[in-house]
Amino acid sequence: MLQHALIAHDLVRDLGGRRVLDGVGLTAAPGHRIGLIGENGAGKSTLLRVLAGVDEPDAGSVSRPADLGFLHQEMPFEPGATVAAVLDDALREAREDLAELDRLGAEITRVPESDPGHPDLLDAYGRRLEQARYRESWDADRRAELVLDGLGLDALGHDRTLGSLSGGQRGRLALAALLVRRPAALLLDEPTNHLDDGAAAFLEERVRELPGTVVVATHDRAFLDAVCTDLVDLDPAVDGPVRYGGGYRAYLGEQRAERDRWERRHAEEQQELARLRQSAGATAHLVAPDRGPRDHEKMGYGHRAGRVQSQVSRRVRNATRRLEELERAQVPAPPRPLRFAVRALAAEVEAPVAEVAAAAAADVNAPAAAAGAPIAGTGEDPRPLVSLRDVRVPGRLVLDALEVAATDRLLVTGGNGTGKSTLLAVLAGHLAAEGTVRRHPGLTVGLLTQDTVFDRPDRTVRATYRLALGAARAEEVPLGSLGLLPAADLDEPVGRLSVGQRRRLALALLVADPPGLLLLDEPTNHLSPRLCDELEEALGTGPGAIVLASHDRWLRRRWRGRELRLDPAGATRYCTSTQSPVSMVM
Repeated sequence: MLQHALIAHDLVRDLGGRRVLDGVGLTAAPGHRIGLIGENGAGKSTLLRVLAGVDEPDAGSVSRPADLGFLHQEMPFEPGATVAAVLDDALREAREDLAELDRLGAEITRVPESDPGHPDLLDAYGRRLEQARYRESWDADRRAELVLDGLGLDALGHDRTLGSLSGGQRGRLALAALLVRRPAALLLDEPTNHLDDGAAAFLEERVRELPGTVVVATHDRAFLDAVCTDLVDLDPAVDGPVRYGGGYRAYLGEQRAERDRWERRHAEEQQELARLRQSAGATAHLVAPDRGPRDHEKMGYGHRAGRVQSQVSRRVRNATRRLEELERAQVPAPPRPLRFAVRALAAEVEAPVAEVAAAAAADVNAPAAAAGAPIAGTGEDPRPLVSLRDVRVPGRLVLDALEVAATDRLLVTGGNGTGKSTLLAVLAGHLAAEGTVRRHPGLTVGLLTQDTVFDRPDRTVRATYRLALGAARAEEVPLGSLGLLPAADLDEPVGRLSVGQRRRLALALLVADPPGLLLLDEPTNHLSPRLCDELEEALGTGPGAIVLASHDRWLRRRWRGRELRLDPAGATRYCTSTQSPVSMVM
């Protein structure tokens, strides 16, 4: 058979003193397209590298087809190689198929059927024909043209060297080469990075057409839903990775059902614990050492006292033993989903504004509201929070008008270079612009940028969080309760964090103390699918106004507020949803 399953048994892989894969098994049969999901660091890329044979496991084994393609972070070509050389390599197997079929056909014609070698020639021709059909070798050159066009590379000169291409172009070319090859097993790591909507949809269609095995690690929930037949959650679980049948919608349904079961089981167990505590306390009172006979018990009390006391004591022991057992093994409460904190009405002790400004990044700190100024976002003032008229940032943004109301939900969309990040910076007051920009008195603004930098990289995550929010607020909303950063990272200096970890800390500051106007630039970058879902749900019910810019197709398809679309020519288009912005998770 030309194609067979990709099978992994009990894989173990340690990296940097940490066990990344611990007894992971996977069976991917032809026709199955498996998505790997989980938090950053759960082992998705490591598992792909082990499956591909790029890394060796510390224990366990992998059985893989000889014809396997792996989308590397870097292409296996020198910078001086040309686009034509990459395409020739991708077409090499198909051209070899056709050349060999021609050679074998000619040989079969030349060798008489009575020749002893004739059956072997027929067998070899049949095997090569099956392989050529699987690869669709006759259509390879046309397929190469279609793939280059679909991935936005059709205008790329074939004489261009890889060193002259951008990182995004090199990534798309590597992806194109794999689609042209049509290997029996295809391993993809974040394949939709650097792809626009059209190219991502084209990739989904091409991957669904592949007859072989596909394993993909991605945060792209739209891709997972459109392509995958199964999902494997690599986040730690008692029984190891969990496999779900179906795409991302089916996974969400299973997750909701699992959480419902967890909540029900926890609630029922808490009721049982309360009953046992009450029972143990009540029966213990009956055997109190100083309890004498009551008036109605005096007749025959001495005859029955020993027997009654013995029965009651036994009930106390049984209830106490059952209570202790249940308390030791009780089901923990389900973790709270990510939600924006709501500030209590009572006055709080805050860190001085100067300390706050020095503690955290400039792009996540909002200016303090002026003393005595009206509070924006309460509904008491009909004026918009921010009003823009004839705004221009030369070479970056052209916008005729925009108003953001106190409870607005506005999604800013458009291609790269249309000014989405620039608009958020103007709204935040971090970038001067030509035209008129008016802000509500006392408005607080928070901006999550794509690359967060903190002023004091030597401070720990925990100290940065506490100083930025103030001690009272940090205790009221503990950083560990938000689920954005693992406990192991809380005592790390922020300077050692990755880009994604720094963004999570910046997001945590905004979630713990939401401003009147929250501005989010690609907020789902570097978040697991689970956290993306929770963040979207929180955006629908969070306080104040929210403006976000995003390429996330799953988020954009489910957005239930207004949409402002920017284009390079400076034109804008509004699209207002008729749905209430209560929840964006389907």
